[in-house]
Amino acid sequence: MKCALIIPAWQREEIFPRETKGSQINYWQPLGILYVAAMLRNAGHEVRFYNGAFLSNAAILRQVAEFAPGFAGIYSTTFGWDKAMQLAAALKRLNPAVFTCAGGPFPIAMQERCLAECVHFDAVGTGEGELTVPELVACLESGRGLEGVLGIAFRRGHEIVKNPPRPLIENLDALPFPARDLLHDPWSYRPPPGTYRRLPVTVLMTARGCDRNCLFCFQIDRKRRAGTRGVRFRSVENVLAEIEHCLALGYREIKILDDTLAADYDRAMQIAIEIKRRRLDFTWFASACVNQVDERLLRAFKEAGCWAILLGGESGVQKNLNALRKGSTVEDTRAAVRAAKRAGLRVSMPFLFGIPGETYEDGLKTIEFALELNPDLANFHCITPFPGTDLYDKIEKYGAASRDLRDYTYQGTAFVPYTMTREQIHELRQLAFRRFYSRPAFLARALLRLRSLNDVRAAVVGVKSLFWLWMRSGLFRRYRDRRRARPVHGAPTPDIPSPAPGRAAG
Repeated sequence: MKCALIIPAWQREEIFPRETKGSQINYWQPLGILYVAAMLRNAGHEVRFYNGAFLSNAAILRQVAEFAPGFAGIYSTTFGWDKAMQLAAALKRLNPAVFTCAGGPFPIAMQERCLAECVHFDAVGTGEGELTVPELVACLESGRGLEGVLGIAFRRGHEIVKNPPRPLIENLDALPFPARDLLHDPWSYRPPPGTYRRLPVTVLMTARGCDRNCLFCFQIDRKRRAGTRGVRFRSVENVLAEIEHCLALGYREIKILDDTLAADYDRAMQIAIEIKRRRLDFTWFASACVNQVDERLLRAFKEAGCWAILLGGESGVQKNLNALRKGSTVEDTRAAVRAAKRAGLRVSMPFLFGIPGETYEDGLKTIEFALELNPDLANFHCITPFPGTDLYDKIEKYGAASRDLRDYTYQGTAFVPYTMTREQIHELRQLAFRRFYSRPAFLARALLRLRSLNDVRAAVVGVKSLFWLWMRSGLFRRYRDRRRARPVHGAPTPDIPSPAPGRAAG
C-alpha cells in the first residue's frame, strides 16, 4: 500500500518572536516518523514523507494527490493539533477513501478524544507506532477489521472503539534504523546557530524513556514499568552500528536525543570508549541529568568527540527543583557544570520560569544562578503543561492553563502558577536573556571563539536578537498571551476547547 507520513505545515513566526526567530529556530529530524517509515518499508509498503517545516500545505496536498496514498499518517504535537485536523479534512476532500491516522505526542495523550473532536480522522495511535502502524496498514490492505490491532483507537461507523494498549518495545535493537533517506534535504535540518559544529547534523536515540519523574515531562511509560526504571536501552553495539551508518550517509555531527545519556553510567562510558577506539570522525552533543555525571565520564565524552553537553538547570531555588520533582539539588547542578568545564566541554543549560509555587523573586534568583554558573549557552523557557504530564493532569492544584493550543510550546505562556502573573513570566524571560547575553565577558568570549563562517553567522544572528531584546519591551508577549489565563474546574482536559455543538472539529 502507498503510505504518506506527514507533518502539517507551520511557520517559525507562529512559535518564536519575529525578531529573535533566527537564533531560536530548531529543525529536528523526526526520528519517530522515520522509524515508522522504515518498518512500513520492511513490510513491503511504498512510503513518502512530507515535512511541513519546509513545505506549505498547498505543496503537501499537491504532492500527496500525485502520490495517491491509501494510508495517511499525520503527526501532531499539542501546538499542531489544529493544523493536523485541518490537514485531515483537506485530505478527505481530496480522496474520501484515504485512511487517516493521527500520531505523535498529542494523540498519544488524548487518544479517543481526538476522534471525538475531529471527524476526519479514522484512527489514532495510542503508543509507539513501529509495530502498530504496519499491522494497521496490513489490515486495511486485506480488508480485515481493526478490532485486533493493539495500540489504536478507531472509528467504526458512528462508534469510537479503543483497543487495548500495545506493550512497549523492549528489544529496541530489533528495530531498523530510521529511514533518513526520506528527508528531502539533510542540510536543512539544523539546530539553532551556535549549537552545532559541523554540517550536516543528524539525531539519534540510544535509549527510550527516563528514570526521572519530573512534573512537566511527557513519557509514554508514565508508570516507569518498562526497561530499567523506565528506560529501555539499546545495546552498545547497535548504537555504534547506527553511528557508523549515519557517517556512511555523510553526516558529520550527531545530536544524541536521550533524555539523559548517563541513565546507565557504565553503558554511557562504554559508548564513549568504543567511539574513540573505532576512531570515528564526527562531533556530537548529548544531554544528561546533573546528578548522573562526573568529570571522569565527561572527559571520556570529550575524548570521543563530544563537544557540548546539555545539563538541565531549571531553577536556582531548591524548593522549585523539589516542586518539579527533579531529584537533584542546586549543588548537584553546580558540581556538574564545574565537571563539564574541567573536561573541556561547552555547556548548554535550559532554565524554566512559571514553576508551581515560584515567585517573581525566585525567578530573579534563577537569573543570578544562571549568571553564576556561566554556561556557554542558556535558554529561558516557560514551563508548559503538555497533555500526558502530571502538571497537566493536576492543573487546578498548581495554577491556570491556557485554552489556546498555540500556546503549548516552551515559548508560549501556557501556564501561570498561582504565585505569579503572566506579565511577570514574560518580564523574567526577557530580563534573563538580556542579562545573560549582554555581559561583556560573554561577548568577549564569543568573539574570541570565532573560527569559521558558521561561527560568524551565529554571531550575527545573535547580535540581531540581542538588539531586539533591548529595543522592544514585551518581546515575548504575543496577542493571545494578553488574554488572561484562568483555572478550569472539574474538567479532565482543561487546555483543550470542546467543539461547538454541530461543528465538525476538523
